[in-house]
Amino acid sequence: MSRSEPVEASNFIRNIVDKDVAAGKNDGQVVTRFPPEPNGYLHIGHAKSICLNFGTAGRYNGRCNLRFDDTNPVRESEEYVDAIKEDVSWLGFEWSELRHASDYFDELYEFARELIRQDKAYVDSSTAEEVREMRGTLTEPGTPSPYRDRSVEENLDLFQRMKEGEFDDGQHILRAKIDMASGNINMRDPTLYRIRKVHHVRTGDKWSIYPMYDYTHCVSDAIEGITHSLCTLEFEDHRPLYDWVLDQLQTSCHPQQIEFARLSLEYTMLSKRRIIQLVEDGHVHGWDDPRMPTIIGMRRRGYTPASLRDFCERIGITKNDAWIEMAVLETCIRDQLNREAPRRMAVLDPIKVTITDLPEDHEQIFSFANHPQDDSAGSRDVPFTREVFIDRDDFAEVPPPKYQRLVPGGEVRLRGSYVVKCEEIIKDDAGQVLELRCTHDPATLGKKPEGRKVKGVIHWVSATHGVAAEVRLYNPLFTLPDPTKAASLEEGINPESEVVLSSCVVEPALQQASAEQHFQFERIGYFVADRHDHGSDKPVFNRTVTLRDTWAK
Repeated sequence: MSRSEPVEASNFIRNIVDKDVAAGKNDGQVVTRFPPEPNGYLHIGHAKSICLNFGTAGRYNGRCNLRFDDTNPVRESEEYVDAIKEDVSWLGFEWSELRHASDYFDELYEFARELIRQDKAYVDSSTAEEVREMRGTLTEPGTPSPYRDRSVEENLDLFQRMKEGEFDDGQHILRAKIDMASGNINMRDPTLYRIRKVHHVRTGDKWSIYPMYDYTHCVSDAIEGITHSLCTLEFEDHRPLYDWVLDQLQTSCHPQQIEFARLSLEYTMLSKRRIIQLVEDGHVHGWDDPRMPTIIGMRRRGYTPASLRDFCERIGITKNDAWIEMAVLETCIRDQLNREAPRRMAVLDPIKVTITDLPEDHEQIFSFANHPQDDSAGSRDVPFTREVFIDRDDFAEVPPPKYQRLVPGGEVRLRGSYVVKCEEIIKDDAGQVLELRCTHDPATLGKKPEGRKVKGVIHWVSATHGVAAEVRLYNPLFTLPDPTKAASLEEGINPESEVVLSSCVVEPALQQASAEQHFQFERIGYFVADRHDHGSDKPVFNRTVTLRDTWAK
């Protein structure tokens, strides 16, 4: 996808819903749901689904439920439930009702008994390996289970005994009775229930059997009166099963399932299994590591709810899988922070500059605008002293071509201050530059120097009043646009994905920054005060994005 900004991105789902509403389908109502499984933290791919489901409901003054698909208690926890609720709220959405699939366990069980009574479901006592073999392949039909013709009475009895915990895990499953010769493998007598003697965080030890997602999902949608069930493309082949279950049960509501393409973002891994591996194997510092594509990680990196909603709108909703350039995501946050973030000065790799023709106790207070295009943002006082720090990159003994910063014998303007001239270089025994000794032109405060042209303007921080800070520079976690092409997860990780600078100096105003407050560090990039580690005694800032688009290089 190109980096150009569309006025309104493509969304074929809106066209479908527009027609449904205009035709009076579902009495003109639009009801959607976002149904995550609470087995991990949400990532930016989920943000796309959140924006679609909540945004679609909001566009038509409808309703959107948040429903937890808590049918696999082995992998689920309240930690993930709480994190998901916080992420949805942080993105700016409110659910109409908070639901859990476990709310419907009794109804799901009775619906399954109804399928058995219709001879549309049976208890299979085959092993898991035998079931796999019987399903066939894409080119060969499946073969019927030897238990497929059990009587309705026997199936009802076995299913009840499964529920009561009489059997061990894996001893029986409940399967739908559809068509073992179907060209769609999902219709070859799919599993509806399996035995799982596991404690459930909400229902305790009441259940020894748990329903499968394909069965739970459609019935839960029907119970909640969902009109448009919006799913990613991997569920397209499951839609016939979705419709089959509801047709057999003749539910009063039959939602319409519509599939859309998942998000594929360059240099990013959005497989939940791989994300869990990154955390558990220690490749990152946790779910909220700023390099992670999790919503909580992107929040800590400095992405805002508005920027993620903008990103989801720009990329649109399509039926076709496509890779999205990282520049599209970065442009969204850069555009917002360029408009809104107050400006500050920070020196990441300090060199001391002593202005020798100023008194040792010299101190001036300059007033700097917080935002050059927003007068309402006000200003702050910045102290200027005889000794200041500049960035090491802003000095070169042997300058490259077109270098317009400080050089031996050369002049440069200190931002909002004087023009200074480098007169002497102080080095240590290893040849490392320790200090620059300069003189200043007092006539250049707020004025251009007479008789000469000074092109370079660099930022600075008072050595006397500057505040020590830690700055963390973040780059893509992976070296390849498609990380799955790496030989292994470890080999694909970018060793420069996190660079921690512990000797930075920032202007005094940044000591008062609050956690998650955003800034533009002049000439460097956009940063956020870390939501966990930042404090006035130890300011910590994370780079959200560079000042300019670096992907075009």
